Amino acid sequence: MFLRSGSVSFSWCSTVFRPVRISIVNFTGAQRQLNLLVLHMGQAIKYRFWWMIPTACLAGVMEIFGWSARLWSSQSPKLLNAFEMQLVGTILAPTPLVAANFIILGKIIGQLGPQFSRLTPRMYTIIFCSFDVACLVVQGLGGAVAARSVSQTKSASLGGNIMLAGIAAQLVAIAVYVALAAEVFLRFKFNAPVRYVDPLEKNQRSMSKNLQIMLFGMGFCTLCIFIRSVYRTIELANGWSGPIISTERYFDWLDGGMVTLAIYTLNFIHPGVWLTDRTAHASQQVSDEEASAT
Repeated sequence: MFLRSGSVSFSWCSTVFRPVRISIVNFTGAQRQLNLLVLHMGQAIKYRFWWMIPTACLAGVMEIFGWSARLWSSQSPKLLNAFEMQLVGTILAPTPLVAANFIILGKIIGQLGPQFSRLTPRMYTIIFCSFDVACLVVQGLGGAVAARSVSQTKSASLGGNIMLAGIAAQLVAIAVYVALAAEVFLRFKFNAPVRYVDPLEKNQRSMSKNLQIMLFGMGFCTLCIFIRSVYRTIELANGWSGPIISTERYFDWLDGGMVTLAIYTLNFIHPGVWLTDRTAHASQQVSDEEASAT
């Protein structure tokens, strides 16, 4: 998959990438007011889920950055800085959100029992988040190269191909993550452990109502990001002069819309609420009270 070759002038970019102003106002305003300042940051602090700040909260900040730059670009279509900012911001924004889902899966496995997983919960976080960071770097590098090429009135194909490689790699990582998660849940359902685990580490519990809701939220969030990644992969593979990259409504719904839904999902189905094992906590309290009574 490679971008079509050919020179890309900034005058062309200012035409193709000139966004519809009302859609940008909607996305930017909603995410600024709801996602970052009020909900995600407040929830992370309230529940002391500090890892949500460099993941979901950072994704919200980057979305605001990218869409604000698109608003700026709509007002000043020939301004190169606005084009560069929206190009890099919108391509990178969902990556930290993917990392949040990787961490959530590890914590769910920790509750269900690590014996049903090929990797330990800690290794899920280390391996997938490290790969996610690598994809982030590659996409950022590609965006920078493409923007620089446009500023020099050169072909942006190299930068686009680098971005395409980063998004395609992220798409593969999401597919592997989904496959491993599906195996864990199937093994849990049929009580078929994949490896031996020390009895002290097993920690197997039933699938609580809270955990089922969290699984639904994680699954829907992952689906939204997957759809967005497929769209951006096809968009970049189709080329800078293709009909997909120059059709605003595709970007609004398949990029901005999907990322917004994914962020909202982790607002309303927040791991601080639904990932907390209240049943186990209550049982532990009862045990402690019985031990004190005796």
